[in-house]
Amino acid sequence: MSKHIQAVFLDRDGTIGGSDSIHYPGDFHLFTHAQELIWKLKNDRIKILSFTNQPDISEGKATIQDFIDELITFGFDDIYICPHDQSEGCPCRKPEIGMLIEGAEKHQLHLEKCVVIGDRWSDMVAASKANCIKILVKTGAGISTLNEHYDKLEEINIEYVAENLEEAINWLYSHYDM
Repeated sequence: MSKHIQAVFLDRDGTIGGSDSIHYPGDFHLFTHAQELIWKLKNDRIKILSFTNQPDISEGKATIQDFIDELITFGFDDIYICPHDQSEGCPCRKPEIGMLIEGAEKHQLHLEKCVVIGDRWSDMVAASKANCIKILVKTGAGISTLNEHYDKLEEINIEYVAENLEEAINWLYSHYDM
């Protein structure tokens, strides 16, 4: 066993539920076992933080509060949402690390003791820039990330590629102090 994990940053769409496209609150459904996995981590005193790009907020298709209300019901300890479009170049939009830094500062975390689980190359690049443990899930956009965005991942040492969130969490428990 190695370092103690302080927190897990979970992407939303394609990682904990939904698909490779955005599903608005009310139409979003968690994957099988996602809810119990979130609670398992919480019960083991691991902070569970959501970090998600939601550019449709800036287009008025949903509100930040809609997403916060939904994610709170899933059991997240805190929620970080980038509402900006990619063209806006904001420092919080993945693959930038603004949301990870904000979470680390607020919760007094060391990012090298945090895990990022996501289905897109942008999740893995952000995790790499922040020196987090990286787990890519094959759900959502995970397969296309591996097949179509390999160039963006070749400089990154992803610690594990999991079939789904359940396999990702099981791997974490078998390789790190939780």
